[in-house]
Amino acid sequence: MSTEVPVAVVTGSSSGIGRAVAQRLLADGWQVVGVQRGSADIDHPAFSALPCDLSVGIEVDDLVGKLGTPQAVVHASGVLRPAALGAMDADDGALMWRLHVDATTRLANALLPRMASAGEGRMVLIGSRVSGGMPGRSQYAASKAALIALARSWGAEVAARGVTVNVVSPAATDTAMLADPARASTQPKLPPMGRLIRPEEVAALVAFLVSDAAAPITGQDIQVCGGSSLPK
Repeated sequence: MSTEVPVAVVTGSSSGIGRAVAQRLLADGWQVVGVQRGSADIDHPAFSALPCDLSVGIEVDDLVGKLGTPQAVVHASGVLRPAALGAMDADDGALMWRLHVDATTRLANALLPRMASAGEGRMVLIGSRVSGGMPGRSQYAASKAALIALARSWGAEVAARGVTVNVVSPAATDTAMLADPARASTQPKLPPMGRLIRPEEVAALVAFLVSDAAAPITGQDIQVCGGSSLPK
């Protein structure tokens, strides 16, 4: 990275994993631009917030015109609308696709070429261990699985130009999403480690992936699962 203070764009910075990532990067000396719908409650001289509903394409297109060429982009904004066969809602599925896939695509289409031209950059997408498939989560799983294919494809396009693209996929994480009334009937299963993943643990991995030391790592889906993905 350059010797100037690096700039990271972090979506979903008002809560959960996005907020933890923003706080970790600020502690590591980054300047952070938070993209969020909620109010900005991070009080730090190197933090600024831009309002945007990332599920609305025209708002995302307007947003990228304001971002310049950041050194890192972390797309942590997300939503979960669980539903089993026979109860799936097309609008819920479309919302998850717009927020997880379409918004990511619009951000990458504008920002990755800028980073590639600058010869440096990191993009980290927050996926989910559910991307491998789970009963009652098919629409969510599909949108998160798409992130892996996108990261591998984009990573291959920009690998020779100093830019990496990776996915971090947590198991059930202790965030406000768990308290969402929309998932009241589908409580998370604890990982074998016996507790939920903590947002700051996910943020620690993201912080490494956007560092200089992670330059050789690209196109990967790295699970933070507390043992959930291990053979039984």
